[in-house]
Amino acid sequence: MTSIGGAEMVDWNLAVATATRLVRPGPEISREEARAVVAELRRHAKASEEHVRSFTRMIPDGHEPEDTPVLVVDRAGWIRANVAGFRELLRPLLGKMEDRRPGGAGGAVLGAVGGKVTGVELGMLLSFLASRVLGQYETFAPATRELPASAKGGGRLLLVAPNIVHVERELDVEPHDFRLWVALHEETHRTQFTGVPWLRDHLKGEIQSFLEETDVDPMTVVERLREAAQTLSGASRPEGEEGEGRSLVELVQTPAQREILGRLTAVMSLLEGHADFVMDGVGPEVVGSVAEIREKFQQRRARGASRLDQALRKLLGLDAKLRQYRDGERFVSAVVREVGMDGFNRVWTSPNTLPTKAEIAAPADWVARVHRKPES
Repeated sequence: MTSIGGAEMVDWNLAVATATRLVRPGPEISREEARAVVAELRRHAKASEEHVRSFTRMIPDGHEPEDTPVLVVDRAGWIRANVAGFRELLRPLLGKMEDRRPGGAGGAVLGAVGGKVTGVELGMLLSFLASRVLGQYETFAPATRELPASAKGGGRLLLVAPNIVHVERELDVEPHDFRLWVALHEETHRTQFTGVPWLRDHLKGEIQSFLEETDVDPMTVVERLREAAQTLSGASRPEGEEGEGRSLVELVQTPAQREILGRLTAVMSLLEGHADFVMDGVGPEVVGSVAEIREKFQQRRARGASRLDQALRKLLGLDAKLRQYRDGERFVSAVVREVGMDGFNRVWTSPNTLPTKAEIAAPADWVARVHRKPES
């Protein structure tokens, strides 16, 4: 990334160091058991390929599974992978912010200090997330020395072993079934992107458009972050006033960004809901205790966590992500009931056949638009 005076806007190495230092330790597990968990997750990821293809009737187009590596990682590995992804995706935005930074020695000092502060803040956020993510399909993953990515741009699939073990123990469910259940969800994401060749570039274009609309004045960004921090602490406005609890994403939106975010929300709801639909649809065939797992997992989501955890979720917009799972799955279920799996798969035809945010909430409207008969 271009820098002024050798100082980047984000100290990425400090972000990694901060996150790995602060992240909670994983569950206690022997080295032998850890090896067994890793081996089993890899087997489940491989087995999930055929299960998901058969259920969804989606065939990879241009990217075979071997083009998209499956990596079983610990929490530190997940952190390193995501810092690399953030660095790649945010490169254009941070380059614009660097161009707005004052020149000369003062600008270099400001950049060095600001880069370290931002690195620490990013590290703190990643340390929070690193103990919660079970798996992730990295769509825009750049290759690193220890984390290979697809040479054809197909991304990579991460399974976070300590988090999977932690949750299966917390829920007291059958470990082998739970691990396969998680693998089915993440394999569905890999199938989505390997089976729909235009999806990756479309999503990347939407994200880049969102970032291009961001107000890149560094002082404005600082003010927005300060407002977000006040919202988290409840100090920005009296309880109950309009706007309380807005997420960090919402606080930095322009009108153009809100329009783009609406489209992104619809796409992410579709992808997450489809993955949940598939993991439960395949489940009865290959996961004997899928009903128990789903019930306990939903109860865990509904219970939430500590006040601090809930506040951070709200600030980071994670509450919205939970709604995406729910709303997206309802959309997919309704459409499949109405027009069958092949009819649903018309959603992958082009960007024009993706559901809008309104259609996610009203599946019949999508069916009417995409499946309407031509006038005679």
